[in-house]
Amino acid sequence: MLDALASEPGATKRDLARLLKVKGGERIALKRILKELDQEGTVTGNRKKGYTRPGELPEVTVLEITGQDTDGELLGRPQRWESNEEPPKIYILPGRDGDAGPALGRGERVLARLEKIVDGYEARVIKRLGASAHKVLGVAHLASTGMRIAPIDRKSRTEFSVDARDRGGAQNNELVLAEPIAGRASGLPRARIVERLGNLDEPKAVSLIAIHAHGIPTDFPKEALDEANGALPADPHGRTDLRKFALLTIDPEDARDHDDAVWAAADPDPENKGGHIAIVAIADVSHYVRPGSPLDREAYKRGNSVYFPDRVVPMLPERLSADLCSLMEGVDRPCLAVRMVFDSQGRKKRHEFLRAIMRSAASLTYRQAQEAFDGKPDPAIPQAARTALKAVWACYRSLVVARKQRDPLDLDLPERRIVIGSDGKVQSIAFRQRLESMRLIEEFMVLANVAAAEALEKARMPLVYRVHEHPSQEKIFSFADYLRTIDMSFAKGQVIKPGAFNRILATAKGGPHEQVMNDVVLRTQAQAVYSSDNVGHFGLNLQRYAHFTSPIRRYADLIVHRALIRALKLGAGGLSDKEMARLSEMAEHISMTERRAMAAERDSTDRYVAAFMQDRIGAVFEGRITGVTRFGLFLRLAETGADGLLPARALGFEYFRHDEKRHAMVGDRTGTSYKLGDIVRVKLVEAAPLTGGLRFELAEPQSGGARRPAPFVARRRGRRR
Repeated sequence: MLDALASEPGATKRDLARLLKVKGGERIALKRILKELDQEGTVTGNRKKGYTRPGELPEVTVLEITGQDTDGELLGRPQRWESNEEPPKIYILPGRDGDAGPALGRGERVLARLEKIVDGYEARVIKRLGASAHKVLGVAHLASTGMRIAPIDRKSRTEFSVDARDRGGAQNNELVLAEPIAGRASGLPRARIVERLGNLDEPKAVSLIAIHAHGIPTDFPKEALDEANGALPADPHGRTDLRKFALLTIDPEDARDHDDAVWAAADPDPENKGGHIAIVAIADVSHYVRPGSPLDREAYKRGNSVYFPDRVVPMLPERLSADLCSLMEGVDRPCLAVRMVFDSQGRKKRHEFLRAIMRSAASLTYRQAQEAFDGKPDPAIPQAARTALKAVWACYRSLVVARKQRDPLDLDLPERRIVIGSDGKVQSIAFRQRLESMRLIEEFMVLANVAAAEALEKARMPLVYRVHEHPSQEKIFSFADYLRTIDMSFAKGQVIKPGAFNRILATAKGGPHEQVMNDVVLRTQAQAVYSSDNVGHFGLNLQRYAHFTSPIRRYADLIVHRALIRALKLGAGGLSDKEMARLSEMAEHISMTERRAMAAERDSTDRYVAAFMQDRIGAVFEGRITGVTRFGLFLRLAETGADGLLPARALGFEYFRHDEKRHAMVGDRTGTSYKLGDIVRVKLVEAAPLTGGLRFELAEPQSGGARRPAPFVARRRGRRR
């Protein structure tokens, strides 16, 4: 029997009867023997799907791609594995016709033919089966009945049980990835652990949860790393030399890369009195990342870098993102630059693009730049950089004039900065101060992005735009309904422009509705995306706009760089014909990766905040109502910006009805109401770092609704226009 299975793994009962020449009544004995062997653990399987000896696999089976080994070999795992031991190592080979299709990725399933080798199996792909079954990300913990998995998804309340053979070596309190297993009619559903991600108590576990929950790629393939590590500094030959200009990088204190630099000077042209010349230089990533290369394929898959409080998951390997492509002070770096000429009112007269070599005169923080603008420059800043800062500031003051005339949407939103200590725990949470130096860099970058879109349209070159559609009619009606509840009007039939929202924001400024008004206006807007079709950018009030200024961290900008290189004949590394044919598909993909990154960053922040608030359970806070739903109120705390839920059941002893038009919860008996924007005193009763959830209850009985003290105002630097 066992010899027969060794010769034909996966044989069914009928196959075994044929191999052993069992006939007639002897089949009953065969069935009994197979059942006994199965109970003993000598064989696994069943009569329909076939039997194997533990640790062996059938000749043809379904595998799941699990990643790569250190040599870059693709690895797989049998989707069905009954042994208590770890499955053997399986190396994935392409099909007989070669690897003509897209590369296989982690989580995909394939039907493969196996061949036993010394250290495992080689598997040749017969057919791709698509993405694997639903995965559960959770924490393994040991209970009296065995191992269980508690999902991290706050919407999931069901734990999974894990049989001993399905643990995969997981230990108590480990973060694991598991797949549900069908077949148990009662009790907890079963799951099989397919990947161990580390102990939950380790530093950086919070961001690790977000990374895996959203499927963000972390490990670079060997061929991409080899390509990056083999890259050399760019040759200045054939490039415009900008090293005589004191170009400056101005970034946050915690910036991980420097991909843009600015310079300005008064225009000496007597015909442009009071005008300025400005240069925005951007890292020339296209010099190193060529279309179709291993680096390019991986960068496209990621779409963008993802930033967490304790780490960054970069779009490009560190050799490029933090070294060769980063515009470091005093180091020659290749760049793609735009030279723009503005009149005294900040209106652009002309521009030109250059493929150049530059050398940053200083790497400054926003605070250093602001202090220099305020007349208190840091003595450590070189004199050439100080002179350039004065000219950059003067140029910006004229650009503000043109910006006010354009009247883009002017939201004022809080951005939190979470500081993580060496022990992996949150040291502090505070709001970033909004400085004029931040607005300055934003304005220079917006104008460079506009110039890129204009240059490509003029050259009749297809491109990926950054588009932001007008708010939908439904959202406009909802916005107008909310304004009526606070005695403000908004004509639904008017031609909506950003200025209409700005006037509402200005009216609310300084009053009790200021902060929530910014939130409501933001929710009324459509989401900005990438598209090969131009519908303009509503928020910036621009007819054409493309992302050009951050190619280290956004693939969209790399596409625009390549398009400029091809259209303006700026050398090698331009947009390929294949890319031009796929621009619509590429725009959709990078829009998806951006949404994925934003969700992961938000989830990570929520979990760090919940961890920080754990020590403050029982404390009383003032929270502003930022959302009203039928199941409760969403609150935001002034001190930390922490968001949490005050369930409807915790509002009082009467029944509270959700009034959708008034954005309020109203008590049926007393008429007590809790409205959007109101401030209530609440007590923190639960903080769950695993899910990022906070739950509150009223700190004291409320009579006549919520109080309305002076508003708290915090600011955020917008980075995803």
